[in-house]
Amino acid sequence: MTFKKVKDTRHKEQVAEKVKGKGQRDQGTRINAQNSVHACLISLLFLLVIYLADMKRVYLKKKIANRIANGHPWIFANEVQKVDDGVNAGDIIEVYFGNGKFAGKGYINPKSQIIVRLLTRNKEIEINEQFFIDRIAECWKYRKKTGYIENCRLVFGEADEMPQLIIDKFNDYFVIQTLALGIDLWKPACVKAINQIFKPKGIYERNDVPVRELEGLSQQKGFLSEPFDTRIIINENGLKFNVDLENGQKTGYFLDQQDNRRAIQNIVKDADVIGAFTYTGTFEIHAAHYGARSVLGIDISENAIEQANQNAKLNGLQNIVRFETANAFDVLKQWSRDRRQCDVVMLDPPAFTKSRETIQKAITGYKEINLRGMKLLRPGGFLVTSSCTSLVSPELFLQIIDMAAKDARRKIRQVVFQTQSSDHPIIRGIENTQYLKFLIVEVQ
Repeated sequence: MTFKKVKDTRHKEQVAEKVKGKGQRDQGTRINAQNSVHACLISLLFLLVIYLADMKRVYLKKKIANRIANGHPWIFANEVQKVDDGVNAGDIIEVYFGNGKFAGKGYINPKSQIIVRLLTRNKEIEINEQFFIDRIAECWKYRKKTGYIENCRLVFGEADEMPQLIIDKFNDYFVIQTLALGIDLWKPACVKAINQIFKPKGIYERNDVPVRELEGLSQQKGFLSEPFDTRIIINENGLKFNVDLENGQKTGYFLDQQDNRRAIQNIVKDADVIGAFTYTGTFEIHAAHYGARSVLGIDISENAIEQANQNAKLNGLQNIVRFETANAFDVLKQWSRDRRQCDVVMLDPPAFTKSRETIQKAITGYKEINLRGMKLLRPGGFLVTSSCTSLVSPELFLQIIDMAAKDARRKIRQVVFQTQSSDHPIIRGIENTQYLKFLIVEVQ
């Protein structure tokens, strides 16, 4: 063998050894990478096992109504057979029926009569910050599809599968209410969702409501963003209204009547109109805008009347509509005695009861004001009346109006009967999602 051949042979062997070494190193790298992936999967599986092990459970009694299985998110304490040890108020828990089937996930408060409120029926969904971001994004998608963009109830609690969470959107400003302990703990996630989806000018908390105390929560209100002027102006049906986010009733403005306020536009033309329980004058100002000859609004709150007059001036309607401070019950009774008459009477009272124990007083109150309203009307006039008492069903409300008409000895004919605007969606079987009744009748 020549020197050249020996040299070539050795070169080939060296190259082969290098290739073999590189292959072994690549194989080792692949094995290390696979081991890393396996280690990550084992870690994730371990965390999942811990998560599932930590997820406490609530077991329902075997003999309970089908209400929960049919979709109602509330679980009452007397429907529960067993709660796992170590459960803390506000924890996310799993709920199982008496036969062992999965019912849903939700938050628990052992101190509340409603011990669990369900957030999802899907066992695979994890309740975390992203859950609320996704849910609120879905709420916004629905409002846009139904035409509620500038001002709307963005989140309507149980109807949007987020029990006891209320978020109202006033253009670029948002007001939030967290009315139960479990949802209150997720308030930061809800604020993050609003900031991420909308880039708002301001967010304000209106948790100054007594119902929170039933959950062991304090009443409070304040900024959840950088401070801003809480007195804003919104647009509705071509009109402008002042809204006091800090001190106004509920979240500052009653968005649920925005569609109903349009419903009066034909019946008020060239009419003399009287409105009672006017609050900040939204119905009355709409009447003036739609062509009423004269409008008078009354409310017992001096502050509300001041805002109502400001709203009239804001829209240049102060020469048509005026507002006075008065007790509606007393004034309606006195005006009927005086045989005062007009063409349209509008009644938009606050809820007369929130307790079944006082439902009869509410029925009496509704009958009284509607009877007095009918007596003020000229033949062929219109009564525009509402009830936001959730314990008064639509059927019961219509019965009350019929009783009032009978006692007033007036014949009535229904023109419009509807509920709250569609940004407050209704879920059949969840009674508190349908609370507003709005009725227009012609009175002969």
